[in-house]
Amino acid sequence: MAGVRSLLVLLLVFQSSCLGFRSPLSVFKRFKETTRPFSDECLGTTRPVIPIDSSDFALDIRMPGVTPTQSDTYFCMSMRLPTDEEAFVIDFKPRASMDTVHHMLLFGCNMPSSTGSYWYCDEGTCIDKANILYAWARNAPPTRLPEGVGFRVGGETGSKYFVLQVHYGDISAFRDNHKDCSGVSLHLTRLPQPLIAGMYLMMSVDTVIPAGEKVVNSDISCHYKKYPMHVFAYRVHTHHLGQVVSGYRVRNEQWTLIGRQSPQLPQAFYPVEHPVDVSFGDILAARCVFTGEGRTEDTHIGGTSSDEMCNLYIMYYMEAKHAVSFMTCTQNVAPDMFRTIPPEANIPIPVKSDMVMMHGHHKETESKDKTPLLQQPKREEEEVLEQDFHVEEALDWPGVYLLPGQVSAVALDPKNNLVIFHRGDHIWDGNSFDSKFVYQQRGLGPIEEDTILVIDPNNATVLQSSGKNLFYLPHGLSVDNDGNYWVTDVALHQVFKLDPNSKEGPLLILGRSMQPGSDQNHFCQPTDVAVDPDTGTIFVSDGYCNSRIMQFSPSGNFITQWGEESSGRNPKPGQFSIPHSLALVPHLDQLCVADRENGRIQCFKTDTKEFVQEIKHASFGRNVFAISYVSGLLFAVNGKPYFGDQEPVQGFVMNFSSGEIIDTFKPVRKHFDMPHDITASADGTVYVGDAHANTVWKFTSAEKMEHRSVKKAGIEAQEIKESEAVVETKMENNPASSELQKIQEKQKLIKEPDSGVPVVLITTLLVIPVVVLLAIAIFIRWKKSRAFGDSEHKLEASSGRVLGKLRGKGSGGLNLGNFFASRKGYSRKGFDRLSTEGSDHEKDEEDGSESEEEYSAPLPAPTTSSS
Repeated sequence: MAGVRSLLVLLLVFQSSCLGFRSPLSVFKRFKETTRPFSDECLGTTRPVIPIDSSDFALDIRMPGVTPTQSDTYFCMSMRLPTDEEAFVIDFKPRASMDTVHHMLLFGCNMPSSTGSYWYCDEGTCIDKANILYAWARNAPPTRLPEGVGFRVGGETGSKYFVLQVHYGDISAFRDNHKDCSGVSLHLTRLPQPLIAGMYLMMSVDTVIPAGEKVVNSDISCHYKKYPMHVFAYRVHTHHLGQVVSGYRVRNEQWTLIGRQSPQLPQAFYPVEHPVDVSFGDILAARCVFTGEGRTEDTHIGGTSSDEMCNLYIMYYMEAKHAVSFMTCTQNVAPDMFRTIPPEANIPIPVKSDMVMMHGHHKETESKDKTPLLQQPKREEEEVLEQDFHVEEALDWPGVYLLPGQVSAVALDPKNNLVIFHRGDHIWDGNSFDSKFVYQQRGLGPIEEDTILVIDPNNATVLQSSGKNLFYLPHGLSVDNDGNYWVTDVALHQVFKLDPNSKEGPLLILGRSMQPGSDQNHFCQPTDVAVDPDTGTIFVSDGYCNSRIMQFSPSGNFITQWGEESSGRNPKPGQFSIPHSLALVPHLDQLCVADRENGRIQCFKTDTKEFVQEIKHASFGRNVFAISYVSGLLFAVNGKPYFGDQEPVQGFVMNFSSGEIIDTFKPVRKHFDMPHDITASADGTVYVGDAHANTVWKFTSAEKMEHRSVKKAGIEAQEIKESEAVVETKMENNPASSELQKIQEKQKLIKEPDSGVPVVLITTLLVIPVVVLLAIAIFIRWKKSRAFGDSEHKLEASSGRVLGKLRGKGSGGLNLGNFFASRKGYSRKGFDRLSTEGSDHEKDEEDGSESEEEYSAPLPAPTTSSS
């Protein structure tokens, strides 16, 4: 029986079979589609092959819009390598979420089991041998290889096809019948790599976990009999019952750790703490520790979510001439050796409950696998791994060109659509308010255009708009669980609750119109609103002229307030200088406040109003404008530096528990001028609205692997080349192109100098013949003038006519300033520093800076101003 089970597990993991034993007509459930169009619901490019430069290209390998109808469905699809030449995979970037996908495997082979657009993987993955190139689960970050290392594909010996296998565990995420395009993006190069990467899979095939058993060990070991390999990364994999997986090299009875990790954390390829070499005669050993507590039946190794797995993937490299791409170990050749295994292999790694994957499995599995172990606090080393997070501008998102009015706020609705609150043709400047904060421009009337825009997060089309003739100076925006909008207007000194689908007017209004005040019934330039998703309690930051946080019941009745104006250079907890933005942390019952002019973030208990923590960094500079919280991360944007300050305006990603900065980010297109609000989604997508640039940027997560353990392993962090920076240099003048196509044309970048012939050299080669011809013409003309007695002024006039024809129309030749100034959307708007005491008014446009690159510190403004 054990032999049969071992065979079944091997077939499950490799998903390969010999078609000679099957009838294609009676067994294979083929999908007849031969093309691979992406569903409109899917993200990503429709071009699976994306050129990067003369030697590199990217492959976007995705499911072609599938909807599994049964839990534990395995779908496979294939893509042929677009070249017959040898190439090397040097980067993997997952395109999936554990909300829908249990895990993914990427194989390399020469003959997929099907030629259809996708198929059920139980029909097989490949007809020939399948090599595992990549594995992903539990929202693992991207995997990058050390410099000079690549997986060899194509050519005479490498795989010709990639086969993607996606396991859809619990299909409750597909109740809406949406289509899924999960997959992985590869970066390949044609440049030969001196070191070839490979995968060594250690896997148990016969482990049984008795029901109720507290601790069960599964051991694997094999003798290594190949040329030396150098281990640089590892990945562990079990299902719910796995507590820790450890891998070792054993040499002369000495155990050297390869890697040890909890399989309940994101199942990434983690770098080894210290590089490990494995030589002929060594033993590779691994142990998985399981618990059977909570189970009523024995658990076996298998492919469903109610089964278990014990896998250790070891990523290594070898010298090219001796390289072996894939090796396996499914035995335990030295069971007695495990008596001396280091004690750490038997110690479970505690994991926070919010890090455990709660999707992608059967519901019954979720309920019976919640053990007390998973509720224990995470140790410091696990929290470091949680910080591998990086965001970059989504260069293919055209929303940056929407250009509404001053963007005062951004938020996400329950459908994950972007909601923008902007000021139309109204601006906040030094004439907007008097000394008592009374609005002075009522004669302009309310904004006559829709001030609230609902934007498709994928293509930036406007899905819905509202808010016409309601507001004077919009400021804050949030969206509650029911999709209602909560907005503030600093001119009206009011807070509004709006139903986006109703035209009957506001559902609730707090404050008195155009009446600033500091009692329970008045606001003075309120800045933001936060609504507790569980209780419906309303929190309002008030604001520019009141330094307080106010709390109201769901029906709008005043409950309490706290806070006071800060004084001096060292403000105390609970003191504010413009509480500008709010962020709720519901599971911790905390409310965080962007204390703007104090350049810090303060967090308080929502029930007792007790101060919990302050987050303040020198890199914030003097201002923190806005904050947003999601999934253990706190996002923020600061303000422009004062004269003499060095801190740039940028976005921040922080670990909420420790307050540590994980990442900073800036846009590539345009630049931050006054980033006024920020919002983030659970998948790591971030939007920033700028009140001066009238722009909204989209940033997407690209988890960063560069931390101290990465550097020890020699893995170099790489900047991911976005597809928009990978474009052809040929520009076509097509007057019938759409506006979006025009935008994309603007995004095309000139080919980098080191990737081809330098521009200066080309220009020189073109100019030299012209100069020579001109010199010859002048010389001949001069000879004729000497022969026929022409005067000197005739020569000058003639030369002038020749040069004039060469210059073309106008005088002075090519004027770059006029050329750029004639381009649509070009602006000479400067970067004058504005004071931040009172408003969001626009800067003067007298500065002549024309650069869209990062600017240096501007000169101080003589007067104070806004936000």
